[in-house]
Amino acid sequence: MNYPGHTIQFQAIDDIASVKAIQQQLNKKGCGPVKINGDYDVNTSHAVMLFQTRFNDVNGNPLDADGIVGPITWAALFGAKNIKPIVTPPNNLLTAVLDIARSQIGVVEFPSGSNEGPGVNKYQDAVGIPHGQRWSMAFVYWCFNQACINLEIVNPVFKTGDVLQGWRKAKGKILTNHDAKVNTSLVLPGQVFFIATGGGYGHAGLVEKNENGLLTTIEGNICVNSSDGAIGVFRRTGRIIDTITTGFIQFE
Repeated sequence: MNYPGHTIQFQAIDDIASVKAIQQQLNKKGCGPVKINGDYDVNTSHAVMLFQTRFNDVNGNPLDADGIVGPITWAALFGAKNIKPIVTPPNNLLTAVLDIARSQIGVVEFPSGSNEGPGVNKYQDAVGIPHGQRWSMAFVYWCFNQACINLEIVNPVFKTGDVLQGWRKAKGKILTNHDAKVNTSLVLPGQVFFIATGGGYGHAGLVEKNENGLLTTIEGNICVNSSDGAIGVFRRTGRIIDTITTGFIQFE
């Protein structure tokens, strides 16, 4: 059975067919017995927690034993083939933005950790911040700006290198972190994600793919291989939607 596109938890949603399928799988996996009645009651929630304690996700990592069936637990219960990856952006602008972002993968700071360098400075210049400042939001803006120049349209992203200001000033379709957790299918390629990191700072990047509740993203100002320590623009796999603490924005 395919993932319904929303999380399923104790007394939170009316989805009898999905709940019955979950209850059947729990019994097959030896985590019951639970009644197959379509009611996500406390016994079903406890059985889900038992399953999450005993089994790993499809990548071999321990499941979070929270009693909630999101896409990661669903894939563990039914198999990864029952989670359809979301790979197509919702509009031409976001398709163009991702093409631009992909072309920048491998651009790195020089020296690493300096927040500057020949390849990085153009992102900072695009939003008017000094070389040496954090630049994840500047990278996002630059990608949109290049795409908009090619498409001959106005850039809808607020011009800033400040992540939190980019979130507050955004004029796009806002998806809060809560809503994204409840309905993971709303997270689409080309959307910009925002994470608040404390102290008035944050981090932003672009969603490239949504699969099994895990995001493939393209981000600037990150390090993905601690052995070489390079900081730059990279593709990151395995970001969990739950870790996006602020939310997502879809620009048109």
